Amino acid sequence: MNIKPLPIVAAPRSSNKRTTERRSIALPARLTWKDQRGATRFVSVVTRNISDDGAYVECRSVVSIPLYRLVQFQLESDVRDADHIPDALRHGRILSAVYRVSPPRPSGAPQGFALRLMIDPRRRASAAPVEASRATA
Repeated sequence: MNIKPLPIVAAPRSSNKRTTERRSIALPARLTWKDQRGATRFVSVVTRNISDDGAYVECRSVVSIPLYRLVQFQLESDVRDADHIPDALRHGRILSAVYRVSPPRPSGAPQGFALRLMIDPRRRASAAPVEASRATA
């Protein structure tokens, strides 16, 4: 009896590896951080997309925020009630880590920062039942 091995077929890999859906927006926000000398710095930014875990912001002026720097991220108070904003961002500042920096380009594209929102898992878990009750209402 001659048994042929079956060919190994790799499962298709999804190009989107995000755990939550990212939503495109254009809302004003602010980043605040301490520089290497301990001085508090801040800059106004435009939030380009957001999810429950992260955000991408663009800044018209060139600022020096190094990779992995902890920053405070907050949406401007007059836009916190906009649709599709994660509940954690409706209450003010969120500690975030810079995990990607896109330098400004000669074509005029602004400098960008990808942020990982450092949300306490207990806070996220307590917001889940509230969101579920909203969906059923």
